[in-house]
Amino acid sequence: MSKDTFAELYPFESNFFKHDGLRYHYLDEGSGPVLLMLHGNPTWSFYYRELVCGLRNRFRVIVPDHIGCGFSDKPQRYPYRLQTHINNVEALLEHLGIEQYSLAVHDWGGPIGFGVGGRKPERVERLIVFNTTACLTRRYPIGILACKVPLLGSIAVRGFNLFAKCAVWFASCNPEKMTKDIAAGFLKPYDSYANRVATLAFVRDIPLNDKHPSWQAAKTVVDNIHKLADKPVMICWGTKDFCFTDFFLKDLRQRFPQAHVHEFHDAGHYVVEDAGDEILELVERFLDGR
Repeated sequence: MSKDTFAELYPFESNFFKHDGLRYHYLDEGSGPVLLMLHGNPTWSFYYRELVCGLRNRFRVIVPDHIGCGFSDKPQRYPYRLQTHINNVEALLEHLGIEQYSLAVHDWGGPIGFGVGGRKPERVERLIVFNTTACLTRRYPIGILACKVPLLGSIAVRGFNLFAKCAVWFASCNPEKMTKDIAAGFLKPYDSYANRVATLAFVRDIPLNDKHPSWQAAKTVVDNIHKLADKPVMICWGTKDFCFTDFFLKDLRQRFPQAHVHEFHDAGHYVVEDAGDEILELVERFLDGR
C-alpha cells in the first residue's frame, strides 16, 4: 500500500503524549462534545477511522493507540496489563484536561474503558458498546486460548503475525469492505516481531482464573460496571462474531438493561468495519439524544 493510499484511508494528524518516557499516540479531531473511542487487539485507531471522519465536524473525537499498538511506542519490556492500560487512558484524559466525555469501546477497549469509567462515572455522559466483554469467563475460542501457550504463542503471534492476519479476514464478514488496502492498514503497525509485542501481550493478559496477574484488576472492572448502569447506553453488535458470542451480548444486556441494542446479522467481530454506515448514523443520533 502506497503512502498516498494510506493517507486517504487515515487522513488524520498524529498527536503524541509523552507518558512514562513513552510516546503515546492519539487522534484528536474536531471540536465540540468529547467522544473517547478505545480500540482492542489486534486493531488500533485505524479501526475507528470512518467514525472519526463522520463525527469530527460536530464532536471532538479522541482515539488513543494503546501502548504497544498503532503508532504508539512498543517497548519490549513493559507491564502490558489491563491496569496499566486503564492508567494510561486516565493520564491522557488528565493531560488533555477532559472532564466530561462520551465513551465508545470495542474488544479490549471494553474492559479498559469500563475500568476508566467505573473509577469516575460522573465524567461519563454516554456509553457506546461494540463487540466486547464485561465479565470474567473462560468462554473464548480455542484458537485464541492456544496463543497463550508460551512457545506456540510467540511463534504464531509474533513470528508469523497470524493473530492479526487472521483477524482481518475472520473478524470481518464483508469482503467488499475488507479490501487489500484496508487489510494492509490494519496490519501496518505490526510489521515485525518486535512490533507485535502487545499483540501477544494482550492475549496473555486474558485472565482465566484468580491466579492470573490481571484477575483482580478485571474483577474490579466488573464489580464497578454497575456505576455506569444509569447512563444512556447503546450496544451495536455483530452477531457473527467468532469470539464474542451471544453469551457476551446477553451478559451486557443484563448489566445495561436500559441499553438500546442494535444487532447486525451480517457483521462479525469488526462490526464497525462491516456496518460502518449504519453505525455512524446510529452514533450521531445517540450522541444527539435522539
